[in-house]
Amino acid sequence: MNAPDKALLEWLEQPSADRGLHFAAAGDSWDFWSYAALADLTLRAAAALHTHGLRHGDVVAVVQRSSPGFAAGWFGAIAAGGTACSIAPPFAFQRADDYEKHATHLFETAQPAVTLCDEDSIEKVRKITADLGLPEPVLFDEFVADVAPAEGPFPAAEFALLQFTSGSSGFSRGVQVTNAALRANVTAMRRWLDWSPDLPGIAWLPVHHDMGLIGCLINIVTTGCDGWMLQPEDFIRSPQRYLRCISEQRVGLAAMPNFGLAYILRRIKPQDLEGLRFDSLRSIILGAERIDPTVLEKFDELLSPYGFDSRALLPAYGGAEATLAVTGLPLGEGWTALSPEHGGAAATAGGRIVGCGRPLEGVSVTITDDDERPVPDGTVGEIVVTGASVATSYVGDPGSASGTSIGDGTLRTGDAGFLHDGQLFVVGRLGDGLKVHGRMVFAESLEAQLVERGIPERRVAVLLGHRDGEPTATVVLEAAKPEWYALAGTVLRESLPDTELTALAVSRGGIAVTSSGKPRRRVMWAALCDGSLPGSTVAL
Repeated sequence: MNAPDKALLEWLEQPSADRGLHFAAAGDSWDFWSYAALADLTLRAAAALHTHGLRHGDVVAVVQRSSPGFAAGWFGAIAAGGTACSIAPPFAFQRADDYEKHATHLFETAQPAVTLCDEDSIEKVRKITADLGLPEPVLFDEFVADVAPAEGPFPAAEFALLQFTSGSSGFSRGVQVTNAALRANVTAMRRWLDWSPDLPGIAWLPVHHDMGLIGCLINIVTTGCDGWMLQPEDFIRSPQRYLRCISEQRVGLAAMPNFGLAYILRRIKPQDLEGLRFDSLRSIILGAERIDPTVLEKFDELLSPYGFDSRALLPAYGGAEATLAVTGLPLGEGWTALSPEHGGAAATAGGRIVGCGRPLEGVSVTITDDDERPVPDGTVGEIVVTGASVATSYVGDPGSASGTSIGDGTLRTGDAGFLHDGQLFVVGRLGDGLKVHGRMVFAESLEAQLVERGIPERRVAVLLGHRDGEPTATVVLEAAKPEWYALAGTVLRESLPDTELTALAVSRGGIAVTSSGKPRRRVMWAALCDGSLPGSTVAL
């Protein structure tokens, strides 16, 4: 029997009975699962998968919310010698037809041999797998009932993880991540954060996304620290509960996108924080979307009277094709923001850009021009990543619309950015920009300016491209207030001279987004061009 993958599964050997995962329950209560109990459940899942006929390397789809069942099902798939694949449960989608369309593509790509569901997911998943001719999904609790745990992990498959890209540029693409790549990325993150078992973590991000799965759950479990696990709606319903937990449990590490900080700022007043302390919180990993420097400043202003150190804000950059993390701000350094006019970056337009830190251990980042040649510091180009944690390949039709590609250990991200003093500054997606009078203007930069000037985040998306040979910009406004149109016109005219400008008014839910809330700009652009994007056109 080959040696099991120690980095991911060594916690199964001598699991703690005192530390573990605390899942948010009703009221302010928590459901505690020690690592000893989770290890038993994980090895029961591994045994059940083998009894079910799982072959070495088969894909196991886990369609569950953050729960003991999800953790045991995911790690159980690895322990059984399979490839784990987390697929979003229906709660992540407002409309059932949107979920069916999204999940059908994922199941068709993954072709799981076994699908482990919870009660909230199984009926919708059963219909999808039946339509595709895949094995019928099983309820996790019933699947492991009365099963004796395996004595230990089975030989590890080459691929630990099949994970999906966000789909912001079209359909999500399946990415194959080897055991070695996942091991390398988890190790690099732990060393970056100087994370140890005595440093509790907290998470509310969904576990079907890489930041919630790898950045939070997998890191927490493999580190062996206490983890305080909330559902996304727990955080949305009561950010006070989230902050109280950090204070009361002396939590040291958290992670969220910019949206999470902005949401806390909208919902929390200084009087809500009386009696709380945040001096234990030394790391808030910030990723998944563009970071607003004003939000960072206001967040520090809100929490600093209660012991918070602004150096705990750690902007980072990564993606599914890199397993997860590529760069991160070192502990204690303090975040910075640069104007796009800095140095050679004058070829871009937009507001201040927050640095996303430096390459993690074993990762190299290069900025290249259109001919794939490295460019000097301060010059905007494509972000190219190499290293042990770059994924191996795509599953099925890799497609090309996203602008991202992997091969021979190199990830061409399709993202634009520049390096300054070794730190990465991310400007936007190369496919979401226009060159105007010799400079690149990026949709994300324009959206950031619109939000900065008063349009709520996630109620605006900017689409850029050429129609009939003419440079064109359309700002999509969701349930817009009348004054937003004039504001949008002002911002776009400042950055996009000699460009045809229009606005598209859409109702709530009219901006197409991924399951993590990112605008699907290229999908909307294609629909705009063929006339299928619903909404009312308004001249700017």
